[in-house]
Amino acid sequence: MVKIVFTFLIGLILLPNQVLAETVYQQPEDFIAQAFLGDTPKPNTLWLTKAQKQTVEDILQHRYSRLRVRYWQQQQQSVWILEEIGKEAPITVGLHIKDQRLQQVKVLIYRESRGDEVTQEFFTQQFIDAQLLNDNKLDRHIDGITGATLSVRALTKLSRMALWLDSQIGSVARLEK
Repeated sequence: MVKIVFTFLIGLILLPNQVLAETVYQQPEDFIAQAFLGDTPKPNTLWLTKAQKQTVEDILQHRYSRLRVRYWQQQQQSVWILEEIGKEAPITVGLHIKDQRLQQVKVLIYRESRGDEVTQEFFTQQFIDAQLLNDNKLDRHIDGITGATLSVRALTKLSRMALWLDSQIGSVARLEK
């Protein structure tokens, strides 16, 4: 019995920190339902052109391997569930946009061992009403958090990406009319 307990404890110690650190703050489907007040639209897919993919890579500052992005849209609102690596692990973020302005940014799943201050409302409130400038930067400065620099950058990049993607679906909708 002692050998089994010892083996189990050694196994826990050897698990990567990111597995032990995963915290789910809200399920993505719950975030989507909340954004649309329970009237959740069907998901849509934005297939990225080569030029769009390049812009996403410029915003993220690294290669983006996906060819499409899922989103939910109703009238002038869209919701995006996106992921970006903080220091070592993906951070899953829900972003609600209305009239090309961020309405809510919420960390849904945090997998890093440090920097979880970015999950707090005092931090994410900085993004409310932010919009994208012509150079794909936010129209405001986002204050950093000591010890969470890479997580702050991840949320800022995802906010820029979601606003830019929202502008792309707005362009498609205008072209279809």
